[in-house]
Order: sequence, then C-alpha cells, then structure tokens
Amino acid sequence: MQSAIKAKTPQPPLQSPIRHIAVVIPAHNEQDSIAECVRAIVRASDYLTAYRKNHNLAAIKLCIIVVLDSCTDDTQTIVQRSAQTLEHAMVNGDENTPNLQSLTCAYRCVGQVRDFGVRHAIVQGADWIACTDADSQVTEEWLVAQLNHVTNEHCDMICGVVSVDSWEHLTATTKQNYLAHYQDRMHHRHIHGANLSFSAQAYDSVGGFAKIPCHEDVDLVKKFDTRGLSIVWSNQVRVITSSRLEARADEGFAHFLNKLQQDEN
Repeated sequence: MQSAIKAKTPQPPLQSPIRHIAVVIPAHNEQDSIAECVRAIVRASDYLTAYRKNHNLAAIKLCIIVVLDSCTDDTQTIVQRSAQTLEHAMVNGDENTPNLQSLTCAYRCVGQVRDFGVRHAIVQGADWIACTDADSQVTEEWLVAQLNHVTNEHCDMICGVVSVDSWEHLTATTKQNYLAHYQDRMHHRHIHGANLSFSAQAYDSVGGFAKIPCHEDVDLVKKFDTRGLSIVWSNQVRVITSSRLEARADEGFAHFLNKLQQDEN
C-alpha cells in the first residue's frame, strides 16, 4: 500500500525592510521624455515583482509621483494618459501595477519641487523614496538594486550613478573629458538628483530638500553625512540620463555638459 505524500506547507512570505516605495519625479515642460521615463519605472516595477516572487518576499507597494512645475506644454496630458493606462491594467487584474499620480505647482525651484513630492509621498505612507528626473530612464534592475542595498547594508541613502544616453551631438573631447572625470564604480562620490534614494524617516530627521534652485541634491547628501547616517555610493543603482544641453535647472547636468564643451574653446 502506497503511503500518501504530504504536500509541503507553503512558507509565508518574508517581510522586506521596504514596504512602500515612492518614485518622485520633478517635471517642467518634459513632453518629449516623460512617457518613456514612466515606462522605464514600470519595467523596473515588473522586475521587482518577479524578484519578490522568486525570493518569497511580501508585496511592496509602489507609487510614481510626477510633480508638474509650471508646465506650459503637454506634459500633464501625457502623464494623465499614462496614469489611465496603468489604472486600466490594475482594474483588469494586475495588482502589481504601480499607481501613477501627478501634483501641480508653480515653484520653478527644483529643491522645493522635490520636497513637495517627497512630503506628499510620506503622507501617503511611503517608507522609501527614490528620486529620478523626467529626462531620464531608470534601468530594469534599479528598484531591486536599491532593495538589496537596504537589506544587506541597512543604509539610509543610496547615491547611484548615471550613464549618458547619447554622445552624438557632443564632441569627442567632451566625451573623453567626461569619462576621465566620472567614477563609474562602487564607492564613487558623485551625486545626482536623477538617481538619489533614501529612507523617509531619515529624510524627515534632517529636514528634507532645501528650497534652493540648484544643488539641492548635494545639500541633502551633506545633511545625511553630517548626521552620521549611512550612505551607500553604488554603481549597481543606475539611470540613463539625457545629454541634452538645454537646461531645465540652473547648474544641473546639462550645465555641466555645456561647461565641458565650452572648456574646449
């Protein structure tokens, strides 16, 4: 007589150190890039869902918050259309679809815009904030890499790296000088608002982004460092960013590339 084979009792999912991620994106007249920016985050969300399931991790809520700052183009319409698409997917049974929200303001001050979005996310219960920019596309592994750093290193902040999307309109010397300057490695010391993530609790404790028109990211990192909070400088957390020379923020990445071009002359 054959003995019955007992079915294995499924193990309850493990709770991750992050339960609710909010991706915050400031946007000023970004109609040409915002849709792809959102699509890239959705791909990273799908990758995170697959990773969670493979590692028996509990669900992690994800919301995307686009802060529309003084937009006079079709950025808002495109974001609303993207939100409707994601909402439709959720209604049709895809419970892992991220929620896309938009806020409007007229600050024209990137520090104030980022803080507005982060504060909104925290009120909604986000415990981890991931910042990027509307002209950038996060890589598929972006969220999983952050989760792994938080899990393994118990960090309060992650400073990631950027890759330039195209060098075609820049000179060979500009590219050479940029690559010679840039440290694409672990323990680098680059700071990019387009790839900066942190604990909501730690953000609150240091007072958040300063209401300044540029270098708000550098200022925030300094606040974390001064408080002795744990910062990971990672090239595993990566964003592809625009090499455009038309700046949206004073002294941002476009300003840096422009300066490299001008220094040749």
